Amino acid sequence: MKTALVTGITGQDGSYLAELLLGKNYQVHGVIRRSSSFNTGRIDHLYQDPHAPGTRLKLHYGDLNDASSLNTLLRMVQPDEIYNLGAQSHVRVSFDVPEYTSEVTAIGTMRLLEAMRESGLSKTRFYQASSSEMFGSSPPPQNESTPFHPRSPYACAKVFAYWVTVNYREAYGFHAVNGVLFNHESPRRGETFVTRKVTRAVGRIKMGLQKELFLGNLEARRDWGYAKDFVEAMWLAVQSDTPDDFVVATGESHSVRELCEEAFGNLGLDYRDFVKLDPRYLRPSEVDHLEGDASKARKALGWAPRTSFKELIKLMVESDLELARKEARR
Repeated sequence: MKTALVTGITGQDGSYLAELLLGKNYQVHGVIRRSSSFNTGRIDHLYQDPHAPGTRLKLHYGDLNDASSLNTLLRMVQPDEIYNLGAQSHVRVSFDVPEYTSEVTAIGTMRLLEAMRESGLSKTRFYQASSSEMFGSSPPPQNESTPFHPRSPYACAKVFAYWVTVNYREAYGFHAVNGVLFNHESPRRGETFVTRKVTRAVGRIKMGLQKELFLGNLEARRDWGYAKDFVEAMWLAVQSDTPDDFVVATGESHSVRELCEEAFGNLGLDYRDFVKLDPRYLRPSEVDHLEGDASKARKALGWAPRTSFKELIKLMVESDLELARKEARR
């Protein structure tokens, strides 16, 4: 039985990855931050799943801002694989808290890699969750050879984390890989991210609980895939014989306007009747067009997305409509 340590396990990606690893008979250890309220909703069901019993899922308090907690955890758990999904991951918020974003997203990655080195875990395999936001204003399609041109504090922090992962691979021989994931969504996506903000609003508007939806740049284009498909690429990248860096994407892009049209259209609504522009949601520097070329991952890992854009949005709308129905019954 392999052992994996996952930072950010309570997030969207962490929950899907935990399911995947438990399904492959891993012992999974998750790192969570101390909070005054429980935030384990995305993984609570795993404790009731007879095929993935809670005895193989253990949670530990720790923080990417706290090197001592990372050192302690690594020495205690002795993981075969580490998946670093923890971050301050909201791009717009990173402009408001740039220092905190850098501490967690950038320096936190280096703390984790350094904890591996200090703990003597030279055989442990490491996955770094890199981001398509690192490409910024570089023209699409973006692949592993595309220059980085980050356009936010979040993206800058991710560029640091990417290169420090490469550095530890080259300097210390770590089996460390970067997965440069383009936007990936699901019903578990946080409600402040644009896809979930839209699908959540669609359900609430349909149920008469909300009248309008305020958004920023409707012309920004993104390569949107399904998070459940994308975590499979994370695992495959870690299993590769030779550590490398991989772009993970669907290869097609859609505008926020198209997202709105598709989401509202699923419930017979016209987005133009409800969507309003709010300048507060505009970024100081915008990323206009991200569209990934995942040819390398297809060839080297045998990975390909299985869920189309339309299928993904339909899945999210149906989930959020059910959530709105429950809300209306209260």
